[in-house]
Amino acid sequence: MTVATARLPLSAWQQYYALTKPRVVQLIVFCALIGMVLAVPGLPSLAELKLGLWACLGIWLVAGAAAAFNCLVEKTIDAKMKRTAWRPTAKGELSDQQALLFSGVLCALGSAVLYFLVNPLTMWLTFATFVGYAIIYTVILKPLTPQNIVIGGASGAMPPVLGWAAMTGQVGPEALILFLIIFLWTPPHFWALALYRVEDYRKSGLPMLPVTHGNEFTRLQILLYTFVLMASCLMPFVYGMSSWLYLAAAVVLSLGFIGYAWALYRQYSDELARKTFRFSLIHLSALFAALLLDHYLL
Repeated sequence: MTVATARLPLSAWQQYYALTKPRVVQLIVFCALIGMVLAVPGLPSLAELKLGLWACLGIWLVAGAAAAFNCLVEKTIDAKMKRTAWRPTAKGELSDQQALLFSGVLCALGSAVLYFLVNPLTMWLTFATFVGYAIIYTVILKPLTPQNIVIGGASGAMPPVLGWAAMTGQVGPEALILFLIIFLWTPPHFWALALYRVEDYRKSGLPMLPVTHGNEFTRLQILLYTFVLMASCLMPFVYGMSSWLYLAAAVVLSLGFIGYAWALYRQYSDELARKTFRFSLIHLSALFAALLLDHYLL
């Protein structure tokens, strides 16, 4: 039995738009944009701005395609979970054929934009990210192992690499540092959500860490990851990508995340898990915004 929701009916275009998971895709494009900006010394030229806009469009289209494919594959699981039961595929408002065609069209259009208007390397890296998220993570890893979000997090960490490749035609060590930050940020971010949504995941049958290893073990993993994450957040300064402005922001944000994780580990509550999850979003967004400000102001 599906979970009833109070959401108003969506129009046809809203249903298709919802399949792209707009908020997630916006964060993906933002992270890719940071990679583009950091790859260009100083202010970008008009040609570089145009290239960046095409790259953002192509990455948005392919990311939206991956999200739509995810909604299709997980429609049965989504129907059992309160936070996803409203999705058009879960409610049966869009058929499998419609969702698959929509995903295929977005992926083809995005790949064409990247290949012909950006560069082939960015297209292939973006397509590999699509396969990693839509196939390897969604179809294989997610229902198989509680470490799904750790391994599958590699796909979610790719946007800065895509942005860097779009502007330079190569993948530099700076891009890999940005990749590492998001890769290590993903598990504590997602496990905080899984803690207060544990009953949803238990009903869905997915082997998420709080379901398979319990609440306390998951809280310990969140805490340990925040320490390793802080070390990775300092790497842009250590490598010389940024200066003291970014360093100050990275230290404050990382200590804040550790503080939430420590409080969560000492005494659990759903409300604190929610606050930790929300702060993780602030952490990543503010961290990358600090990189951006540091790049132009110092």
